Amino acid sequence: MHLSNEQLLELPIYGLNKAQKQAFLASQLSFLDNYHLQHCALYQRLQQGCEQVSPLTVPLFKEFLLTSITAEDQHRLLTSSGTQGPTSKITLDSETAQLQSRILTKTLQHWLGKQRLPMLVIDAKATIQKKAGMSARAAGIQGMLFFGRDPHFALNDDMTLNIEVIEQFFEKYKDTPVFMFGFTFIVWQQFIQQLVQMEKRYSFTKGMLLHGGGWKKMQQSAVSNDVFKQQIAQSLGAISVHDYYGMVEQTGTIYIECEHGHLHAPVWSDITVVDAATAESLGNNQAGVILLNSVLPKSYPGHRLLTEDLGVIHGEDDCACGRLGKYFSVLGRLAKSQVRGCSDTFS
Repeated sequence: MHLSNEQLLELPIYGLNKAQKQAFLASQLSFLDNYHLQHCALYQRLQQGCEQVSPLTVPLFKEFLLTSITAEDQHRLLTSSGTQGPTSKITLDSETAQLQSRILTKTLQHWLGKQRLPMLVIDAKATIQKKAGMSARAAGIQGMLFFGRDPHFALNDDMTLNIEVIEQFFEKYKDTPVFMFGFTFIVWQQFIQQLVQMEKRYSFTKGMLLHGGGWKKMQQSAVSNDVFKQQIAQSLGAISVHDYYGMVEQTGTIYIECEHGHLHAPVWSDITVVDAATAESLGNNQAGVILLNSVLPKSYPGHRLLTEDLGVIHGEDDCACGRLGKYFSVLGRLAKSQVRGCSDTFS
């Protein structure tokens, strides 16, 4: 049975067991398969010759404008945050944009609570003020601003530390819960490392830092998740650190790291790890390419997505944190994206 948007919003974020979730996802994804085959001619052509509906690889969104809506219905065009080469272009109509926003809100409120907390944005204000098409980084910051109040931007426009703003934020909110947000490599290089060099330390009494993206650069700098968290504790005090995983091709779906260091798939999405050479599904604790399913993309065919990321699933329904669903880790990016689906044979 296909669920309406309102019914989707009523689902418990981490509350369905394996059997319940798979039944729900199978129905929703089958509906989206047929919907996009009917409304996106390019998607239909990509699926020709495939024995069953094949997930699209991320590079296809960089090569083609894959959309299931008319130009008149386009509400927003999102682009990926890659700094090199072509970027993905994702078309949203108002219905899809609203659904993604409401799902993101429900997910984040599970972790942050419903009360908006004082917010330190570990980026420059100029990032969200650029007039050109909204980048995924800018969209990420804009989206997170909704969950905080009295936002302070920790960096100047040239990406150097704005110590004056950081000091003001600390003095004002050192004894209350705070929310910090930034992209992983920027948090590390432009914020934490600069605080260390300046020998600045702050003792926040309670707060949460949500960060994501940029682990490719972190790995090149030989910085592990444990080292990252240890240095934040030394520099900022009692701040709980949660990584998140997500991508512009499936905006609204976010996988947040729990207290035990595992990323969790919410009820509206699922993860499979597949062999890079054969695209066959792999079992738990076997490293492979991440394939993501999401029931949110309706204005574009991004509901089945073969990523360029490597990961490993640790288990399902039995994480020590108590949340149901699959829990996993992202291991990094494929050295060269060689994984291909049936739909990649399109020319």
